[in-house]
Amino acid sequence: MNKTVVNERSYNYLIQVKSSFFFKGIGVACSFLLIPLMINNLGQEKFGVWSTLFSILSWMTFFDLGLGNGLRNKLAESIAKGYENDARSYISSAYGFVGLISFLLFFIMACLAFNVPWQEVFNTSIVDTNELSLTVLVTSFFIALNFWLGLINSILNSLQKTSMVIFGQFLFNFISLIFVYSLTKYTNLSLVFLAIIYGVSMTLANVFVSVWFYRNNTNLIPKFSTEVNHLSPLLALGMQFFIIQIAVLLIFTTDKILISQLLGPQYVTSYEVVFKIFSVITLFHGLISGPLWSSYTDAYHRSDFLWMKVALKNQLKMFCLILFAVITLILIAKPVISFWIKQEIMIPTDLVVSMGIFILITTWNNIYAYLLNGIGEIKLQLCLAIFALLINVPLAIFFTKFLGWGLSGILLATCVSLSLFAVLAPIQVLNFFRSRL
Repeated sequence: MNKTVVNERSYNYLIQVKSSFFFKGIGVACSFLLIPLMINNLGQEKFGVWSTLFSILSWMTFFDLGLGNGLRNKLAESIAKGYENDARSYISSAYGFVGLISFLLFFIMACLAFNVPWQEVFNTSIVDTNELSLTVLVTSFFIALNFWLGLINSILNSLQKTSMVIFGQFLFNFISLIFVYSLTKYTNLSLVFLAIIYGVSMTLANVFVSVWFYRNNTNLIPKFSTEVNHLSPLLALGMQFFIIQIAVLLIFTTDKILISQLLGPQYVTSYEVVFKIFSVITLFHGLISGPLWSSYTDAYHRSDFLWMKVALKNQLKMFCLILFAVITLILIAKPVISFWIKQEIMIPTDLVVSMGIFILITTWNNIYAYLLNGIGEIKLQLCLAIFALLINVPLAIFFTKFLGWGLSGILLATCVSLSLFAVLAPIQVLNFFRSRL
């Protein structure tokens, strides 16, 4: 293996991680300032409705049939092999196909916006039906638009420029914070205004990052064409990613729906606040592990298996620090939340402990998932994701209603659903290295 290539890959990885930490730190700070602003202005129940609504409508971004992740792998492969024309064709085909899907999804949501009893969906009477319908319409438009614009993130990830993806997220959070703060100073915050703020912020961030990238990579500017011979490979790999995405999406976001239906939307706020605190760990772990996906793809297609093994070992060492961080956060979470939100919110201890377990399992799974995703070995993930999806909701209902475990029961059901991958994925990765080293 060419030592220059190996050194460049390792150097670029470190640069991406260092740059990402700065922007992610500021972005997280902005998002943490946003939460109490919205809760204090909207109230706990209304904020719970917004959080659930935004989560549900964000599902739209997963209906690219896995094309984003397929593009991430195929583009990284083309660059590793020096096939620049193929790389540009993959980008062009992805934009054309996702653009069509975006239009269709918005058309469907526009038809549904004023014909669905949203008050029943969110189990609330505090928000007017017309306001809910208009919020759904506005949010759907911006999510569909950024579903298309957001392809830039898959491109940046595949070219191992993860720090620019993080910069885009920082821009989104920063602009949202400025808008929300300004609005709360002069008027009451409504869900419709909130939908516009989030949508405009997201659009501005994606446009800025796209302009920056294509100005510096004119050879990759997409053509106005969709080539079937380049779309087919994206979809072949992408469909497997798509099924995994949908399964994981439903597992994670149905938690909020189950909480709303089984316990009430005000409990979503408790869940969201605890999740936000613990998400700091997954966010910063993502900064370290996220760039590895495409680095693994690059190393795999250059047969640099030793580099992959060393990178994985470093991730496992990092997990020991994550374990310590989770235990520490479990002990201090409640006083931290009281200081942060500055308003009384019910935070059960068992919810905090369950969230800690959930974070540990998802972080462990991600360590192995990034490697398997990078090399395209995702059949085990596919099967286990479907299995987890099938058992998650019944387990959540059983734990919550029949065992009386409340919020923690819903989280523990998710933990159990994800546990099988936590056991089998390391075995699959071990077999992969045994056959190549």
